[in-house]
Amino acid sequence: MSLTIVVSPEAEGDLQRIYDHISEQSGATRALGYVDRILAHCEGFATFPERGRRRDDLRPGLRVTGFERRVTIAFHLMGDHVVIDRILYAGRNVQAAFDTDDVP
Repeated sequence: MSLTIVVSPEAEGDLQRIYDHISEQSGATRALGYVDRILAHCEGFATFPERGRRRDDLRPGLRVTGFERRVTIAFHLMGDHVVIDRILYAGRNVQAAFDTDDVP
């Protein structure tokens, strides 16, 4: 069974900030490539949704996994969907991101 991937508004904002940061440092082409690789990695959760480490201490059912040693992806299962909650770049604090939903 393949699940549907849903990217939350917070994760979309995270991706935009990652794109903006990399684009400023290395150009739009490199930034777009990196964001595309992150999204392709997230699509893999449709087949293997239980990878990563459980973080029930932050939110029941939350899982966290790394991507290319620079990004932390937080997600959870909801029925036949995998919801990408946050995509945190360069060591951003996962706990702080879930303490309040308005962390930039």
